Amino acid sequence: MRTLCAAAAASALAWITLAGGAPTGASTNAEAVTPVADEAPGYAIEDFNYPGADRILAEQNLVLKRGDGHITLVDCASGTGFIEVLARQHAEKICFKVVGNSGWLTLEIPAVHAVRGNDYTTQVDMTVGTEEKSFDIAKNTWTGVGESADEQGREYMLVEIRSTK
Repeated sequence: MRTLCAAAAASALAWITLAGGAPTGASTNAEAVTPVADEAPGYAIEDFNYPGADRILAEQNLVLKRGDGHITLVDCASGTGFIEVLARQHAEKICFKVVGNSGWLTLEIPAVHAVRGNDYTTQVDMTVGTEEKSFDIAKNTWTGVGESADEQGREYMLVEIRSTK
């Protein structure tokens, strides 16, 4: 009989533990049941969205989407060695700085017709309607892209920049 009572008590204790706490009416220590995860910092998950994209869209009318952080928008007057983009809808050049061994950036800049490369090997992807086309950009010189390189003179949208050392 003693063995049967001990087994029943052990079974009840196991059930209470698995059910998540003490039975109703029993006193508990609040600190003992607080999950540790509530006190630990959360996980940082990189989504690769371009930081400040909403502000850049509002101030400069540029859609910067995602990237690895190695190609960033910069003020063209802040230095040299940038990738430079000419688009009909922007009065001034649009410049991007590349750091590290490689980088990528997705964006939307309509009516791009020329890109000046830097010391990196650079390719740009562009679209016109449903057609996609890639252009290799010459190092440290201007390359005609989009409508400048299209027999029909169609307006192309710049959608991605990729660079490697």
